[in-house]
Amino acid sequence: MGAVSILHTVFGIFGDATGLFLFLAPTITFKRILTNKSTEQFSGIPYPMTLLNCLLSAWYGLPFVSKNNTLVTVINGTGAGIEAIYVLIFIIYAPKKEKAKVLGLVTFVLAAFSTVALVSVFALHGKSRRYFCGFAAAIFSVIMYGSPLSIMRTVIKTKSVEFMPFFLSLFVFLCGTSWFIFGLLGNDPFVYVCNGFGSVLGALQLILYAIYRKNKGQKDEKAAAKDGGSTMEMGLVKRPDKATVTAIQPPENTRV
Repeated sequence: MGAVSILHTVFGIFGDATGLFLFLAPTITFKRILTNKSTEQFSGIPYPMTLLNCLLSAWYGLPFVSKNNTLVTVINGTGAGIEAIYVLIFIIYAPKKEKAKVLGLVTFVLAAFSTVALVSVFALHGKSRRYFCGFAAAIFSVIMYGSPLSIMRTVIKTKSVEFMPFFLSLFVFLCGTSWFIFGLLGNDPFVYVCNGFGSVLGALQLILYAIYRKNKGQKDEKAAAKDGGSTMEMGLVKRPDKATVTAIQPPENTRV
């Protein structure tokens, strides 16, 4: 095994580890939902969309679709299982209107994934199969990585990092960077392009945190702690005034 192959594997394993942290970040949200038996002001939209990203990326990593991407399938297969649990819990405890919205998204997710999988198996072969599945996975990965743009705008507007936790931003950066390098070493643009985008966004979040970290007031921290640690959640978090703001999402993942 050459040096490039070893580094390719090392960065894939590191990407799997950091990706797992991102997938597990919403457990704080769901612990609160289970305790209160209510989804409150939280949005269920991020979880089905992350599920779709995981399913498409896991499919792309399969050997008969693309070579040397087994680690991509491993983390995204794991992420798909975690996201499915989140979606199920949300459907159980969400009010009727939100439940219908999430069920509609789940239907779309299953239909979209099934379409990509069936077309790639029965209608495409070789490079055309890889390109088709790669483009599908990359599109939703960029959407997933782009979701923190709204919270970054909020940070700039409020000059506060209250709703942009440091460690979540750090793992977005580390995860995106790991898979970016993994994609470069494997010469796979469907991996390195979207994850390069994620790496840049993660770096920008860390820069914003460095600029505005001193503006995170003690009152806001106490309020967040009293509110169940919502500043560590992905999806929508609840402000003290009951408004909602989009928090870092990547997944809740990793495209990877």
